[in-house]
Amino acid sequence: MMLLSQVWPLGMNHHNTIRISTATSAMGQKLFSYFAFPFLLCSYIFPFVSPFPFAYSQLDYRFYDRSCPRLTNMVRFGVWAAYKNDTRIAASLLRLHFHDCFVNGCDASVLLDDTDDFKGEKNAFPNRNSARGYEVVDNIKADVERFCPSTVSCADILTLAAREAVVLSGGPFWPVMLGRRDGTTASQQAANEQLPSPIEPLDNITAKFTSKGLDLKDVVVLSGAHTIGYAQCFTFKRRLFNFQGTGKPDPTLDASALNSLQGMCPNIDSSNTKLAPLDSASTYRFDNMYYTNLVNNTGLLESDQALMANPETAAMVNSYSTRPYLFWNDFTKSMAKLGNLGVLTGQKGQIRRTCRSVNL
Repeated sequence: MMLLSQVWPLGMNHHNTIRISTATSAMGQKLFSYFAFPFLLCSYIFPFVSPFPFAYSQLDYRFYDRSCPRLTNMVRFGVWAAYKNDTRIAASLLRLHFHDCFVNGCDASVLLDDTDDFKGEKNAFPNRNSARGYEVVDNIKADVERFCPSTVSCADILTLAAREAVVLSGGPFWPVMLGRRDGTTASQQAANEQLPSPIEPLDNITAKFTSKGLDLKDVVVLSGAHTIGYAQCFTFKRRLFNFQGTGKPDPTLDASALNSLQGMCPNIDSSNTKLAPLDSASTYRFDNMYYTNLVNNTGLLESDQALMANPETAAMVNSYSTRPYLFWNDFTKSMAKLGNLGVLTGQKGQIRRTCRSVNL
């Protein structure tokens, strides 16, 4: 970007500018009049022409600079306070944000409790007894309401919280556009249908991503969020004992990893809710070891290891496994795309006073 101080002619200081001739000034006025009329006419006729979706264009990095200038610090402190007591919460907040945005857009619908009017997303199969972090968002929202009442959406708080969770885990920072508004309904059915499953084929998962405006690269990059966090045994147990109905383990799974996981998740129902790290090499550190695990055939989830069976995705995995900063750079871009999916802005939706229920 060129600074004003860079456009003064050589040998001329700012005071010399008062010597501009009246003739030049008059000519400038004529040129302005000549070009301004058609420009203003076009602006009147085509007032909403934009290369970006209208809702997306209403988001702004400085949306709360005047109305809630301490917002980022309040979210950062709230996430830090939770993280120091429970390191797992970083992965939980990141996952909660993904599950919110992937189901009908980033509108904080995942935070809504069930009502007489709708069954929400909290009890959808992908979230029931596994989604965490609701109370962290609630606490942050309560603090924000004290300083900036009826100003900041739960959707924006959750988006910022996900970013702060990644940073606290040692991952990259990215600027977050703000100005989202909260949805007024939620759908358990939509969550069941739209969220990817860890046992779905890669083609199905990719189709779900592309239906949201994301692409195959985003599938690989956002899967890298599995560098932190845990999964319950039932999400991958069939790889250990009965892969695709064969009665045998997944042949692509490394033998030593198989033995370790079978000990951690024995083939009995009572082990279904036990936890295993998604990235055993660096469970709480946001890095690129997730991709190294896939290269070494030690990926935990079936959907993760499937990235190595497709030549295009395998090439990306190999690249990220050796170039951590490339992963960080691409991760920030994909997270920005994710955070802008289906946002409500302007007069759409509302600013909830509490994140668990719509305003009456």
